[in-house]
Amino acid sequence: MAATPKKKRTAGRMLAVGAGLATVGALVAALPAGASGTKGGGNHGRYVDVQLLSFNDLHGNLEPPTGSAGRLTHLKEDGTTETVNDVGGVEYLATHLRQARQGNRYSVTAAAGDMIGASPLVSGLFHDEPTIEALNKLKLDVSSVGNHEFDEGARELARIQNGGCHPTEGCFEKGKRFKGANFPYLAANVTDEKRGKPLLDPYFVWERNGVKIGFIGVTLEGTANIVSAEGIKGLKFGDEVETINKYAKVLERKGVKSIVALLHEGGLPASGAYNYDCDSPGPGNGISGPIVDIAKNVSPQVDALVTGHTHQAYACTIPDPAGKPRTVTSAASFGRLYTDTTLTYDRRTKDIVRTAVASANHVVTRDVKPARDMSSLIKRWKDLAAPIAGRPVGHISADIDNPLDATAYEKPLGNLIADAQLEGMAPADKGGAQLALMNPGGVRAPLVHKASGAEGDGVVTYGEAYTVQPFTNMMTAVDLTGAQLITTLQQQVSGANQAAPKILQISKGFTYTLDMTKTGADRIVTSSVKLNGEAIDPSKTYRVAMNEFLAGGGDGFAVLKEHKNKLVGASDLDLFTAYLAAHSTATAPLAPPATGRITVVK
Repeated sequence: MAATPKKKRTAGRMLAVGAGLATVGALVAALPAGASGTKGGGNHGRYVDVQLLSFNDLHGNLEPPTGSAGRLTHLKEDGTTETVNDVGGVEYLATHLRQARQGNRYSVTAAAGDMIGASPLVSGLFHDEPTIEALNKLKLDVSSVGNHEFDEGARELARIQNGGCHPTEGCFEKGKRFKGANFPYLAANVTDEKRGKPLLDPYFVWERNGVKIGFIGVTLEGTANIVSAEGIKGLKFGDEVETINKYAKVLERKGVKSIVALLHEGGLPASGAYNYDCDSPGPGNGISGPIVDIAKNVSPQVDALVTGHTHQAYACTIPDPAGKPRTVTSAASFGRLYTDTTLTYDRRTKDIVRTAVASANHVVTRDVKPARDMSSLIKRWKDLAAPIAGRPVGHISADIDNPLDATAYEKPLGNLIADAQLEGMAPADKGGAQLALMNPGGVRAPLVHKASGAEGDGVVTYGEAYTVQPFTNMMTAVDLTGAQLITTLQQQVSGANQAAPKILQISKGFTYTLDMTKTGADRIVTSSVKLNGEAIDPSKTYRVAMNEFLAGGGDGFAVLKEHKNKLVGASDLDLFTAYLAAHSTATAPLAPPATGRITVVK
């Protein structure tokens, strides 16, 4: 299963580099007194500024994301917020990165995982080969793996790294063989259980004119709980802190003292605004979630942490084990932001001057000229996908949103999908389901009323439906007791999900109260849990529809593995498109479903 990435290019690739666009700052400081280095990465002097450009959670979003997926929230000086529309798209990300590199001789571009997986149809239909091709053109130097890099299993990840045509579908373009990633994917904490060796390279050393920066890449330890078990058989996902600290020592022994951790795990800032100052009132006080404890325990040898997974935007400082501030960043998701971090390298000590680290998130606006090579790439793959992607499957009267805000627990599109799953699995011969549960991470994009092509406003195409539900999970109907149902709800906000709640989307007729003033499992008001107005009976058995991922205990819902009498049905995407077809026409489009199934107390 193990695969070693090909060394397709030298670590010290010279990039054309440059000044960033105006945005928000994070950690500030100055060079040590008397520093004689040059800004922009000059060749001479003791200090050299290295530009680190980073992003995360692209998820194959080559085309500009639409609806709420293509927006950001900006915090104004007076404390109010405004929406920044029309952001993201790899054509624009490429232009912004290339502009940012200009004038910077020392520049390295890194990513923190989930570059692929859960991708829109133009990439997902071709097993994300288009996205890897785009990242190669972007001159990405290195990336950690994320959980979604394992969506199709370790063998497919090895192909993504090393190249070769798909084992069952072959080559997608006549006469062209997929070349794989030009950049190394790092998987320091993903090891073969038998041999104990990393699946892919654990670290990468970037070098330019004697300036060396080591990158250690890890995914979250809980990856095995949020991907299909079949594809990761024989793999172990180790502790993030232990792994990073282990390889920091390895790099130090090799003479590499400047170290950046690429970590596919993240945090939740107190504000959803991309320019929120999460260092106010104190270092790390404005951010919560798994990254806080991780950052506080990662060795002081590590100079900065580039993170992901939570799809949030932040450029914070969190103290290291020695109590010294250290930069921790994340650039939201879908290519809407990139982070520009200045790492001041001391040639004498070969280390980063931590007090001089500065970091800022920059908006990928669409008011710049799109990169022609990316536009050509997208058109080429869209033309291949067109016969499938453009087929109409339904009609909607308005946007059906899937808010990215972590506190938007119940989402209109989540309700729609849960209703579609209940309807598809309710007939006696299909499973006899009485309610449906949908994992929120499985809903990847909103349904947008405005036409994405020539189909017309309000028309939902197969490609748009695929972008919403790209995993093609098989649906199941299972037996759960009322007690297990209540435990399921409690596991949304306790155990593995206590720090970052995962609120399931639920079908109509299933209701309960979520009290966020309490902690852990107590946040579920058990007496409020009802089905069609009748209180759930802990001793009674209920038929519940859910996808195979949830039925296997995914996303920390261990109790769901205790189900009985499983019946497997159609795929989630098939049920979704069937529901759209059955409940909408051009003259009677489907309206966004109301929320209110979950009563939230804040």
